[in-house]
Amino acid sequence: MVADHPVTCAQCPAERRPDDPAALAWACTRDGAGPAQTTTWLCPDCARHHVRDIEARLDREWWEQPRRKL
Repeated sequence: MVADHPVTCAQCPAERRPDDPAALAWACTRDGAGPAQTTTWLCPDCARHHVRDIEARLDREWWEQPRRKL
């Protein structure tokens, strides 16, 4: 990704540097479509923290479901 402006984490002041291999670990979400589309970036630490928050909110039944083979 080449941005015409610095990309920063939406949760902390971390800045994504394209020349850093860790830049590949950043997560983004896109809301909307067309010119109104917005992109939000999370650094690896904040993305990891967010995933854990989501998993913590899942009902116990979700964890007990049989998993599909990939």
